Amino acid sequence: MTTHQRGALYLATPLALAALLAGCGQAPTPQAGPIRITGSSTVFPILKLAVAGYRGTARGRDVTVELSEVGTSAGLRAFCAGEAPIANASRPISTEELQACAAKGITFIELPLAFDAISVVVSGGNDWASSISTQELSRTWSAPAQGKVKAWNQVNSDWPERPLRLCSPGKDSGTFDYFNEAINGNKANSRTDVETSEDDNVIVACVADDPNAMGYLGFGYYKANAEQLKALAVDAAAGRAVAPSLQAVQDGSYQPLSRPLFIYVNDQEMRANDAIRSFVGFTVGNGLRFVEEAGSIPLPPDTYRLVESKLYRHILGTSFGGDLPVGLPIAEALRRSFDDTRKPEYR
Repeated sequence: MTTHQRGALYLATPLALAALLAGCGQAPTPQAGPIRITGSSTVFPILKLAVAGYRGTARGRDVTVELSEVGTSAGLRAFCAGEAPIANASRPISTEELQACAAKGITFIELPLAFDAISVVVSGGNDWASSISTQELSRTWSAPAQGKVKAWNQVNSDWPERPLRLCSPGKDSGTFDYFNEAINGNKANSRTDVETSEDDNVIVACVADDPNAMGYLGFGYYKANAEQLKALAVDAAAGRAVAPSLQAVQDGSYQPLSRPLFIYVNDQEMRANDAIRSFVGFTVGNGLRFVEEAGSIPLPPDTYRLVESKLYRHILGTSFGGDLPVGLPIAEALRRSFDDTRKPEYR
């Protein structure tokens, strides 16, 4: 797609969606209170740009948006309790969360917004590690390693006998859930003697300041701090280590740590509140630009039009049935997101 074509996409699709969602350019009706958005720290930088951009428009000038990063699990708990009309998520909604939403009578629209490559990072001062296998990752991060794997040479005998410091997202993080499902088989199989935070900036600082540290976080945070951090190539098949990158995620070669990112929108709240409809339409219509500016990995440009269609047609439910799609090729994840939502059992 040419620069001119991308510019046309940015301009045309938000206007078209605004006409469908909010009455041909009329300002949103007054809201009872601020729009609360909460959830994933990985998705947070994208939504931060969306909020700032929306506030700069005539439609958003008088709309208050409260954005917080508390982790995917905490965000979806608030969402399914009816405490926030929009949740950011770095994994699909789980079976337990689906049940919580159903118990409250909350129906929702699941909107893919970007891709991510969970990046295994070390300090730029680490001069011995450049790649790591999924077996070595499990040896490092699984529950049996707790209190036992304390040095780098216990992960890989070619590495030095230096103390190993581990920094990771906390248990409310979708990144934590996805990493442990992909590497250790399930999120319960994770060691707890590590330094944790729901704020990826804390993980950045933990690793960047210590050559003996290892951590994992979203690709956007690694990319924004690439002068301080080094991302390890991940070897999921013997002898084929692949570094996280836009191309490696889009061509499916970065496995098993690539994943889709979402926003979840309470459908009843959106139908009742023009400000929510207007903000979500603006965010999705400009999604490609915001994702690129945030340093995350965008969907294919034309796919954002499909996301818009899913939004204004109010296609409800999740495409993933409460499961984490570990190892699912990106093309298949997208196909599910726009086809399988029509199945009644996912609504």
